[in-house]
Amino acid sequence: MKHTVAAAAEIMMQFAENTGLTGNVKPHRYLWTDAFAVCNFLELKTQTGDDTYRDLALRLVDQVHRVLGRHRDDDARSGWISGLAEEEGVAHPTAGGLRIGKTLPERGLKEAGDSQLEWDRDGQYFHYLTKWMQALHQVARKTGEAAYDRWARELARAAHDRFTYQLDPALPKLMYWKMSIDLTHPQVSSMGHHDPLDGYITYLELQAAAPGELRRETAEMENICRGRDWITDDPLGIGGLLCDSLRLARLKAAGIEVQGGLMEEMLSSAAEGVRRYVRQNPTSQPVEFRLAFRELGLAIGLYASAFIEKYLPDLPKRFGAADVVAVALKRLAAHRGLATDIVDFWLENQSGAGWASHRDINMVMLATSLLPQGFLGE
Repeated sequence: MKHTVAAAAEIMMQFAENTGLTGNVKPHRYLWTDAFAVCNFLELKTQTGDDTYRDLALRLVDQVHRVLGRHRDDDARSGWISGLAEEEGVAHPTAGGLRIGKTLPERGLKEAGDSQLEWDRDGQYFHYLTKWMQALHQVARKTGEAAYDRWARELARAAHDRFTYQLDPALPKLMYWKMSIDLTHPQVSSMGHHDPLDGYITYLELQAAAPGELRRETAEMENICRGRDWITDDPLGIGGLLCDSLRLARLKAAGIEVQGGLMEEMLSSAAEGVRRYVRQNPTSQPVEFRLAFRELGLAIGLYASAFIEKYLPDLPKRFGAADVVAVALKRLAAHRGLATDIVDFWLENQSGAGWASHRDINMVMLATSLLPQGFLGE
């Protein structure tokens, strides 16, 4: 364990220097990566007792808000993307959402779309925002400071109201995948496969910490989740399903009412997704064709599936079809060695162009896979 903690600490301190959290480099922030990084620093504080890591987590939260909560340096607009005045924006840094942190400016309203170029353009992603809500909630848990949960709830309200829309009052709402920086219009109108799940489970967590809050948003997101197919063979998507399954199991075990049958659907979908993924024999591919952060996302999810098992004693009385859950977890356990293989591979293969092109996110996801308890909330 000491070796694992030391390896994760070395990775995270290098990440801090690379991205301007420490040292003299101009800060460059990326919301997904930074959400995992906050959780990693908090876990390093737990493992080592060193307050340096806690201070880095809090400094990172502040830096994300001051960079990604404001307009880009190359934008004609300035100030908080929420439109709040400076002092009010400091007090409510998530009220207008948070930018992704992509390299290129967002696409203009009259600019033709380019599906490939869009991946490099700024804006707001719902599933990045939910990751940041999760990170803020972890900070609130670890520090006892209620402001972080308040910011998470303010972010949830802003994101929900702008990312969801309704074509017919008789039908559940739908969601946009990508919004403009100021949340005034969609940049990509399709819905992210697991975005409703991320929203529903994150809202439930925030609601549990502040009963009475986010009721409308939670109910609407629950309706969006009904009857959807969650199966994917994308490793990062499978990992996300498993991490969300752990969060849902923990909520249910705490007596929180959740959508009936959802746990069974998620775990069964994840088990089927892993089967399809493994059938492709992806780890036999040359390193230049592999994406570390996506594979590491699966590894983190497989570790999450092991944590779910500790809630099994409660399953017969809390879940309607406990046998479905147990069978899915057994199928997933058979692939748990894949997580170790993935992590070991990327610990030894960090010199290629593929690793370098996604260096920051690869580093942070690798550190998370070494100490998954922080991100998973265990």
